[in-house]
Amino acid sequence: MSQPHHDPHAAHAAGHHDEHGGEHGPHTEHDEAAHGSLRDYVIGFVLSVILTAIPFWLVMGDVISGSGTTALVILGFAVVQIVVQMVYFLHMNARSEGGWNLLALIFTLVLVVIVLSGSLWVMHHMNTNMMPVSPHDMRNLP
Repeated sequence: MSQPHHDPHAAHAAGHHDEHGGEHGPHTEHDEAAHGSLRDYVIGFVLSVILTAIPFWLVMGDVISGSGTTALVILGFAVVQIVVQMVYFLHMNARSEGGWNLLALIFTLVLVVIVLSGSLWVMHHMNTNMMPVSPHDMRNLP
């Protein structure tokens, strides 16, 4: 008896690859990881609504007395909201794109922190080191 001939071109044309891995039909596990399921989108949407409604309630209900504390709490909710959006809607995780998405995100966050902290530092020192202007000096300005 002769062994059956395996034609890799015929398997590729049919949407299948040989035993070396690859596709096993029109949709692969990689496609499922790249695109979220309806369940993931619903979870992301519900979390986004909750993470928007709580800060809204905190501000409108005047729940926290200090404005600085309220701002920090809202900032915390905003950070969590960003993470939820990236995980559930942009599908960014350590496995996607071989980890490059996560590396690009970390690099972006480092740049944002450097730019924001540097800007605040420069503005603080400019405010501290500028000479105060008296009302008498203001009248003499051109």
